[in-house]
Amino acid sequence: MFFLKNKKSSYARAMDWFKAHMIPGEGIIVHTKQPVAYPEVTGYWIPTLYAWNEPELARACTRWLLSIQLPDGAFPAPGGVPYTFDTGQVMRGLVAALGDVEGAEEALRRACDWTLTQIEPNGRLTTPSTELWTGIASDLIHVYVLPPLVEAGKKLGVPEYEVAAAQVLAYYKAKPELAPFNRLSHFHAYVMEALCELGEFDLARQGMADVEKLQRSDGSVPAYPDVDWVCSTGLAQYAIVWYHLNNPERADRAIRYLEKIQNKSGGFFGSYGKGAQYIAGGEISWGAKYFLDAWKMKLDREAAHA
Repeated sequence: MFFLKNKKSSYARAMDWFKAHMIPGEGIIVHTKQPVAYPEVTGYWIPTLYAWNEPELARACTRWLLSIQLPDGAFPAPGGVPYTFDTGQVMRGLVAALGDVEGAEEALRRACDWTLTQIEPNGRLTTPSTELWTGIASDLIHVYVLPPLVEAGKKLGVPEYEVAAAQVLAYYKAKPELAPFNRLSHFHAYVMEALCELGEFDLARQGMADVEKLQRSDGSVPAYPDVDWVCSTGLAQYAIVWYHLNNPERADRAIRYLEKIQNKSGGFFGSYGKGAQYIAGGEISWGAKYFLDAWKMKLDREAAHA
């Protein structure tokens, strides 16, 4: 009984993984096979750190991001090239740090202003480079840039940001390939979560209907509709979306599966199972982040219904 009472929870171990893999004075690594600081993921870890009562870590990450912002307001991927998606995820962190870290507001304004320069007249959100997408991502993931742009507009009193986000959203909503589960679950789930954040619940339900047909009895969902292996992050993100859509049973099952595959370190490989192809041998920094986000929603829901 003593062992059981003192056994660390799966979510505490996931936070321990972050603490073990954050580079002091910088941010969280890409993954264990590429242990360099990753601005994009460091950015969207910041709201998670605040939510889990780790404000000092959130501030440290924010200060590093402020130090590496490019002169034009964008943020770089590892290697120094700016990406619109990466800049958007840093914006998530800057929004969370508003009022807590000096310089966050100015940096957020500059990042948002730069993001607006990447919007084409038809509403498509472009990016200076797609090299790191390696053929498995597309600009559909840019929908995940819109929630922090909207939030920045509200908190900074800049309606142009909200207007621009609405223009971009209208462009992507008109694309029939936006909602269906037709790509790696991680990238599909980015869109599903963004749609929930933007209040587009009906469209999110359409996309999740495809996912629900494929969720197995053990809670897992295949990384692609036609494979057996599982993308850990995609599954954690789907749990988040199911909580948003008031479908906790499916979300809870997904979390239980993730707990079964969680590594002893507290982290997660990019994928698991025979034929796994998405960073299968490296512990990815975004896996623990979305696992913690899902668990926070689970705990908040249980507290609300207690």
